[in-house]
Amino acid sequence: MSNVFPRHTKGKLPVAQKGNGIYIMDTDGKAYLDGSGGAAVSCLGHSDPDVIHAIKTQLDSLDFAHTGFLTSAPAEALASKLISNAPEGIDRAYLVSGGSEAVESALKLARQYMIEIGQPERTRFISRRQSYHGNTLGALGTGGNLWRREPFDPVMVSASHINACFEYRGRASTERAYDYGQRVANELEEELLRVGEDTVIGFLAEPVVGATAGAVPAVDGYFKRIREICDQYGILLILDEVMCGMGRTGTFFACEQDSVRPDIVTIAKGLGAGYQPIGAMLCSADIYTAIENGSGFFQHGHTYLGHPVACAAAHAVVTKLTDGGMTARAAQIGEYFGKALRETFAQHPHVGDIRGRGMFRALEFVADRETKAPFDPSKKMAAHLKAKAMENGLICYPMSGTIDGQNGDHVLLAPPFICTEGQIDELVGKLQKSVEAVI
Repeated sequence: MSNVFPRHTKGKLPVAQKGNGIYIMDTDGKAYLDGSGGAAVSCLGHSDPDVIHAIKTQLDSLDFAHTGFLTSAPAEALASKLISNAPEGIDRAYLVSGGSEAVESALKLARQYMIEIGQPERTRFISRRQSYHGNTLGALGTGGNLWRREPFDPVMVSASHINACFEYRGRASTERAYDYGQRVANELEEELLRVGEDTVIGFLAEPVVGATAGAVPAVDGYFKRIREICDQYGILLILDEVMCGMGRTGTFFACEQDSVRPDIVTIAKGLGAGYQPIGAMLCSADIYTAIENGSGFFQHGHTYLGHPVACAAAHAVVTKLTDGGMTARAAQIGEYFGKALRETFAQHPHVGDIRGRGMFRALEFVADRETKAPFDPSKKMAAHLKAKAMENGLICYPMSGTIDGQNGDHVLLAPPFICTEGQIDELVGKLQKSVEAVI
């Protein structure tokens, strides 16, 4: 009998015993190809010797130091490494233990910044429908996934939401991609004017939408227009790269491909590559200076901020992603991955869209390709696909509610960057077998 409180109380999970490269083995000896990196976490695969060495070495010298009293060499080194590779204007790193903490920290910093610069009337956030920003009440409140939000709506502060830049679902057949992007970006200005432009703190968005909609990138020009609107009305642009950042899309920060400059950016998942729980909230020099020259104190904190062992692990990961060329590899093998998915599924009668960047890809399933009509939610396609894939030795990330939180199904794929072409073929083959069995 287990005393673990699981995510789902009905059903029994295999017990993971060993990880090696892109595979995880359970206690029955069955191997699973980790086709989603857990939840887009394991960018370097399992049992990486360099990261393991960094963890062991750090434990030999220092396990923990509370940041209310001391900083540490691993925290300082990681922050410097991140900032040296960060988007223009980003100057400081606030090191936390995961993605939800990073987003919560971003929201609170953004609010405090407005107080520090004499604009306390700014109390609102705007984000996008079908977004996901974490499971703490603040992060969940800004997220746009109705199914996740609904039980907790009465007890959380909610943002207002505009449409995401979701070309497959939103662009009219007579509309150019660029024009579509400008149209949905301009919804931000419309919402600002509706709620009161002087009441809004910032706009929060994922550069490539992750779990909720399935690897959805914006069209060219969308984020440039978003940045213009933020500047015009004096609001902050907060980019959530918890899932899509850290090389996952083929650039170290996903926003690099959209040529957009955030005021705050959040990262996690691939930052620690699964070896330690860690995340970070990065902010601009302007925001940090406002705090430094104002109250001098960020009214926020967690016990495990800047944990030395987690920072040592993340520094080793980031070094491999940057100096070690693994982000470039994600771009290279990601092209092969996208091609393999298109060759296998482009003509499938129930695959409506194949999308994503780098090693961050998704298939969206439809009952009818012509009308883009989704499968009936009662069929629980995503749940069945997850079970069948596990049976076939593949870990992937199917989700339902792709369109509006209720309708639509997709599968998100985010394998380790160390995959060979042969292993990509194995992943796609197991996915094809699983999809055919379910449909």
